Amino acid sequence: MEILRLAAAVEKTALHPIANAIMKKAELLKLDIPTTSGQLTEPGFGCLAEVDGSLVAVGTLDWVNNRFETRASPAELRDLRNRLEFVSSSEASSSNQSKSIAYIGREGEGIIGAIAISDVLRDDAKSTVDRLQQEGITTYILSGDMKEAVEGIGKTVGIRSENRKSSLSPQEKAGIISTLQDEGHRVAMVGDGINDAPSLAAANVGIAMRTHSKENAASDAASVVLLGNRLSQVVDALSLSKATMAKVHQNLAWAVAYNIVAIPVAAGALLPQFDFAMTPSLSGGLMALSSIFVVSNSLLLQLHGSFQKTEKPRPDDLKAEV
Repeated sequence: MEILRLAAAVEKTALHPIANAIMKKAELLKLDIPTTSGQLTEPGFGCLAEVDGSLVAVGTLDWVNNRFETRASPAELRDLRNRLEFVSSSEASSSNQSKSIAYIGREGEGIIGAIAISDVLRDDAKSTVDRLQQEGITTYILSGDMKEAVEGIGKTVGIRSENRKSSLSPQEKAGIISTLQDEGHRVAMVGDGINDAPSLAAANVGIAMRTHSKENAASDAASVVLLGNRLSQVVDALSLSKATMAKVHQNLAWAVAYNIVAIPVAAGALLPQFDFAMTPSLSGGLMALSSIFVVSNSLLLQLHGSFQKTEKPRPDDLKAEV
């Protein structure tokens, strides 16, 4: 429990899913979480803070090991990594569950333990990927998780093997997006944590999942924030954007056609041949009619399917195991 207590102390101010899972586990066990000072976060690698007078680091294996003078030998690190990856990959072999590992180190001792965080696949993940692919959109999975976990999740949801990228840092994710853009692709990135912020900012459209009430780096960097925390909202947002642009084109076409006809009539084009001229009140009424049509047509967006769906917040599927 000491490992979890230290990890919770370091992660208690962090706003990402792994930190939330560690905090929830500590609260469930009613652990006494100590106060911290001098907290430092390095996105994609880990957090460092002073706890009970000693520096404590929580993050990736190499990053935590390099924080302190007392370090495990390369052979010990390799053995630890292999054992944990074997256990995690075998337990996550159900194909709808992956595991991430957070290592904990303390000043003067080096790495003192590890916490495995299991992440259950969202219920709507496969259907969302299927719907996106039906729209002709190529899907990728860019993850910092281990290769075995990413391969299993990617296979389950139907992402092609060449599009499954694992063990990536935030900068590497952003680099892949930049490469796709250089090839002429328009890229939308979906993320939910601080590690995704660089990729969300680099993408043509950044879409953040709002996983908690507070804003974080992901929502700050994104151009779209999904408040319902449902992956299917990505397709809903795409569908709504297409419907919105269709309304813009309809309103523009109506306004152009209406004015092409109405302006000459208002100017007296029918007066010589038909002895008809608009009065000021009739001209004003027809102008108002045009505005009423445009506004009414725009309000029909409320009948769009994405507005009719009730929000079902996703339960917290991340669980921490010491």
